[in-house]
Amino acid sequence: MGTRGSALALAQSGQAARELERLNPGLQVETVVIKTSGDLFSALPPKQAQAMAPSTKGLFVKEIEEALARGDVDFAVHSAKDMPAELLPGLSIAAYPEREDARDVFIGRDGVDWKRMPAGWRVATSSLRRKYQLLRHAPGAQVVPMRGNVDTRVRKLSEGVCDGLLLAAAGLRRLGRSDVKAQPIDFEQMLPAPGQGALALEVKTGSRAAEIVSRLDDAATRRAVELERAFLAAVGGGCSTPLAALARPKDGGLELSAFWAREDGSGAARLSEVCRDLSRQAEFTSDLAARLRSDR
Repeated sequence: MGTRGSALALAQSGQAARELERLNPGLQVETVVIKTSGDLFSALPPKQAQAMAPSTKGLFVKEIEEALARGDVDFAVHSAKDMPAELLPGLSIAAYPEREDARDVFIGRDGVDWKRMPAGWRVATSSLRRKYQLLRHAPGAQVVPMRGNVDTRVRKLSEGVCDGLLLAAAGLRRLGRSDVKAQPIDFEQMLPAPGQGALALEVKTGSRAAEIVSRLDDAATRRAVELERAFLAAVGGGCSTPLAALARPKDGGLELSAFWAREDGSGAARLSEVCRDLSRQAEFTSDLAARLRSDR
């Protein structure tokens, strides 16, 4: 099993490995930690990282995909939100396990509530998606760029570097950080990144590993995440594109709620539409993307 070496990557890949071993008695999964270009990118100062951001989509999976294509590992575990719209030729997603909480959360000091955020409150995030949705909710907030793992960000919050943090609920849960007082943010106020909260287990198409790993696939999660990823492909977004997408069952189909803005925050818009024929999801998401960006 190929995975990144961060605490979160090891926690979530470890969960997948244990479940595969449970479903396949006698199977032993060996963890192979692979350092990615994304790990180096994360270590850069915020301003330098922001300058590189347009070309960084997929950097957190690049070296792992290459190892998988070479046969160095049999399968890989990724955060679905880190996956580029296009996979390397010959690779595919064998399983999307049941999705964790897809919401973002707010962690504020001194018990400050997300719904009553004081003007001038310094909120840390390096995500443009979160930044521009935050400013729609709290126009008086100040955004402080911040990168690093959960522990680093929580420590910086306690040190007074910022007054609040925006993080993914799934990451906190998978790390077992129930000690952190986090307020879930309603989807009506902040939509997640495409695939947020879901894992993607990648394999060589048609391999024996694909057959084994596919036992972890959750059909409902696959339908939702693939529609969100189709929207990502339609927009052609990279890490510097402020976009969000969430698919949920509605009226016998999937309702896709999407947010998009230019890199400077202008033209921000949000739309929701029900896709009733998933066999035409590429056409559906292309139309939705065009409507979001038209005349803005």
